[in-house]
Amino acid sequence: MIDQRPKVSNRPKVSNRPEARSRAWLGAAVLACTALLGGACSSDDGGSADTSGPDDTSTGDELTAEEAEPVAAHYADGVYASYQASIASATELQAALAEFTENPTEESLRAAKDQWLTARDDYGPTEAFRFYDGPIDDPETGPEGQINAWPMDEAYVDYVEGDPDAGIINNPTDYPEITTEVLVESNEQGGETNISTGWHAIEFLLWGQDLSETGPGERPLTDYTTSPVAERRATYLNLLADLLVADLSAVAEQWNPEGADNYRAEFLADPVQAVSHMFRGIGALTVGELGGERIAVAIETVDQEDEHSCFSDNTNADVHNNALGVQWVYLGTYPGIEDGPGLDTLVEAVDPQLNTELTAQIDSTVTMTSEYPTTFDQMLSGDTTPLEDTVTALDTQGELIADAADQLGISVELGV
Repeated sequence: MIDQRPKVSNRPKVSNRPEARSRAWLGAAVLACTALLGGACSSDDGGSADTSGPDDTSTGDELTAEEAEPVAAHYADGVYASYQASIASATELQAALAEFTENPTEESLRAAKDQWLTARDDYGPTEAFRFYDGPIDDPETGPEGQINAWPMDEAYVDYVEGDPDAGIINNPTDYPEITTEVLVESNEQGGETNISTGWHAIEFLLWGQDLSETGPGERPLTDYTTSPVAERRATYLNLLADLLVADLSAVAEQWNPEGADNYRAEFLADPVQAVSHMFRGIGALTVGELGGERIAVAIETVDQEDEHSCFSDNTNADVHNNALGVQWVYLGTYPGIEDGPGLDTLVEAVDPQLNTELTAQIDSTVTMTSEYPTTFDQMLSGDTTPLEDTVTALDTQGELIADAADQLGISVELGV
């Protein structure tokens, strides 16, 4: 599960911005969010899906299996290709972290950080494949919370300002050995912000706390050289990378076209339901997750820790890559494979004008999220207009996604 409240903050709050306009805007945004999500603007169920699919509350003609099959099949190919790309860059991150911890220098630390940013870019679009209880976030077996949970109470893992002995790393009494089993069992143990694994744990161990209003965290190299727990910290970091690659590989295998009895086979057995899942994934990411939990909440709290990637100040890229993933699914354009039929093909057949509007809106959102004037935390502490405009654009996009699904006889839930 991605979004969790309540949270523990170990950084100063940023509050030096005009309040009146933002509060008025936020009230309107909350009302819009409530209307779009049917009263749910928070992530309380870890992204559990409403899998009812087509029903008689929609107004369009019901989609047929023959129409849906090529779109669902191309999506399955695209999901597999996208996860393969994520695995490839995560494996390179694994190697960069091993090199850094074996030879800790400023150069190898910089290389490890750069590779984290690259790998993060490849993972971001795959979040459009969530929210329908697929392999990534199946309520029983999905590793999403182990891969990408946030916000993270840094003190659960390592030292923070004012508490040099905090965290698993500095506690050999309770954690005499740092093993994969320890990290997995500790994740979310005793509290939802007790995050011990995944992208953001790696990010924290590379950058450290972000205590700056103008830049990312600045973890000193000595944490991996002269620190009394340098070896434990290095072990922790490498195990996180190993676990990340293993988790991504397990998810990808469920989409493997060579698999005889995996999720892909189940997904394609009901093409109409598969298309319903596709709409659910991009709709929930657009409105409930990205527009709601990841941007609107940060504007409301004015807290840098509500940035998705707060330690590295990579949140702008996170937002953009999520928007890009929505575009991939809608247009059927995935990396590493030829373009094929997307949801746009189906919408074009029933309502060409709506397809034109939604395609243009998605393109506008992708462009908007690539052109922010400064970093996410700088916008939070200064002019939040670009972020507010993004939430408005995402709300509009969500309405159009719901309309498009409706034209195909599908009722889609946009909450998370």
